[in-house]
Amino acid sequence: MAKLGDVLIKLDIINEVVNKTGITKTKAEMAVETVFGKMKRALEQGDRIELRGFGVFTVKPRKTGIGRNPRTGAEVSIPPGKAVRFKPGKELQTLH
Repeated sequence: MAKLGDVLIKLDIINEVVNKTGITKTKAEMAVETVFGKMKRALEQGDRIELRGFGVFTVKPRKTGIGRNPRTGAEVSIPPGKAVRFKPGKELQTLH
């Protein structure tokens, strides 16, 4: 059982797919890469990703402005852009 603060990496997900399904590691890796690739392309296009029971990923515009470099204190211009936001589903909001 993972303890709080552990890091889950893509290889852990691939290994879980192998263990749960019995498919080869190569096919599991292809499946995981396909899912993540599709999610990335959808977000790049500004699409909303809704995974029922898990949460929703959206792309929101990022405000422009002036920030500060925490090391030097120098002002830094923040360019306009987009940021990915995640809103957890009800099941994730009630984690104990």
